[in-house]
Amino acid sequence: MQLFNHLGDVTPIEMNAEMVDGKRVYYTPSGNHYPSITTVIGNNAKKQAGLAKWRERVGKEKAANISARSSGRGTKYHAIAEDYFNNNLDLKKYSKFPLPVLMFQHSRSVLDRINNIYLQEAALYSDHLEVAGRVDCIAEFDGVLSIIDFKTSAAPKKESYLYDYLVQETAYACCLQELYGITVKQLVTIVACENGETQVHVTPPKKEYLLKLIQYIDEYQTRYGKKESTSR
Repeated sequence: MQLFNHLGDVTPIEMNAEMVDGKRVYYTPSGNHYPSITTVIGNNAKKQAGLAKWRERVGKEKAANISARSSGRGTKYHAIAEDYFNNNLDLKKYSKFPLPVLMFQHSRSVLDRINNIYLQEAALYSDHLEVAGRVDCIAEFDGVLSIIDFKTSAAPKKESYLYDYLVQETAYACCLQELYGITVKQLVTIVACENGETQVHVTPPKKEYLLKLIQYIDEYQTRYGKKESTSR
């Protein structure tokens, strides 16, 4: 088993989160509370309209089952990957979850391209953007410092479907720069698929992702107000 190196010069931030009116809100150490990055991106009008059409097409019950299955699959995969990067993986713990284990095993060669880990499953926030979230991994991928996001899927996703993941990763990159003064060189999306494939998308940060993020934030604040982004 590969042993991963963890860099100890970045101290994780402690933040609590809770659901408020169906939206996740994080409480920063300074007492502000900001909506989660995934909440902001997921509540844009276009995405909500698309989800509504999908639920109507497949039926509410089937849509709920698909969503629950997807969430459970992703949670277990993330837990396995986290144990692996912490050098304490015991797959016997996950014997009741054969699908995420198989997906991990198929993606392992890609995960082995990660090393020199700064943070994983770490809370981040930005007072400038007024958002917060939890990044999967900040580490070197193929030797280049990256924001790394793990996703799971039934099959590889179309390129266009990955776009909002890049916006999400851009938000984490902004938070990292603001909090720690660390600049990443790459945004890396790793999609472990049920069919055994592992989709890898690597791109440098781009201005267009930041502009789209700001658009989503503006839309969210216009729709829901800035009540989440105030002192507790």
